[in-house]
Amino acid sequence: MLRRHIRARATGAAVVATAALLVAGLSGSASAGPAAATTSAAQTLRTDAAPPALLRAMERDLGLDRRQAERRLANEAEAGATAGRLGAALGDDFAGAWVRGAESGTLTVATTDAGDVPLIEARGARATVVRHSLADLDAAKARLDRAAQRHATTDAPVWYVDVPTNSVVVRAVRPAAARALLAAAGVERALARVERTAERPRPLYDLRGGEAYYINNSGRCSIGFPVTKGTQQGYATAGHCGRAGASTSGHNRVAQGTFQGSVFPGRDMAWVATNSQWTATPYVKGAGGQNVQVTGSTQAPVGASVCRSGSTTGWHCGTVQQHNTSVTYPEGTITGVTRTSVCAEPGDSGGSYISGSQAQGVT
Repeated sequence: MLRRHIRARATGAAVVATAALLVAGLSGSASAGPAAATTSAAQTLRTDAAPPALLRAMERDLGLDRRQAERRLANEAEAGATAGRLGAALGDDFAGAWVRGAESGTLTVATTDAGDVPLIEARGARATVVRHSLADLDAAKARLDRAAQRHATTDAPVWYVDVPTNSVVVRAVRPAAARALLAAAGVERALARVERTAERPRPLYDLRGGEAYYINNSGRCSIGFPVTKGTQQGYATAGHCGRAGASTSGHNRVAQGTFQGSVFPGRDMAWVATNSQWTATPYVKGAGGQNVQVTGSTQAPVGASVCRSGSTTGWHCGTVQQHNTSVTYPEGTITGVTRTSVCAEPGDSGGSYISGSQAQGVT
């Protein structure tokens, strides 16, 4: 089977995108644990085993150095354990827990009984006495969940238990819609708070190498490697799959993007820019649908193992036979092709070739 190796400029873009995606969205929540607990936390928790990518993301997004990030993780783990123990000890009085501060932040535990304050403080946490228990708040939120099955909630799309304010919050584009939902659920206003928002949640779909996509709602090909060009997300695929301007929809038939550039014959490569519903990942779809992570694009030597992911035949492996091959198709000659022993069928076109964790090219 013939597969074209990604050119240096396209490869560079793919590698940069992968590195950014590995750490995207991995920032931690607000830190926890009283300062007194820092030493014991560091001794009992193996923060040195935290994934390096996670620590780098915390440094970047939270303004921490590596030592501060590790300390924060230790304190947060200690705070979680303390909150769990106090939740069990307080029983029906427990009203939730939260953390605030930097890497040596403070754990606050809420209770409905002032008699619990000494116990909370003895565990090194700050105590606060509130009106509603966590069980009461959770029950009110459950009533909203049930009411939402019978009432439209597009104008009041988000609701949750907010333990720091000891209330159930409904976020709404139209406050009247939130009030109607609360009334339908039978939730008393003393338990709830309405917040106005302009946001309407929308689903995001993952881009993975080897997944199917459809061209102009007819032909089908496979994603090669998700990439990012500046802030624009998309993917590399085969040029013979579509010309510039052709529209694409995803494996789920949801509108996806547009071919921005396509070369075939001569080369066989294309770039599809996706809409905001789709997000790039550093993964190729492997055996059984499992994610195979891409970490670079070092070319594998002749004789090396190589695996291909495609939307028709799935995951298959073989060996690299030759690099830098030229092949003539009815449309013209393609250069820069690598021959492999891996089979492929129509619809697999454009799909990922990977050797170990290194991207090799597209079908």
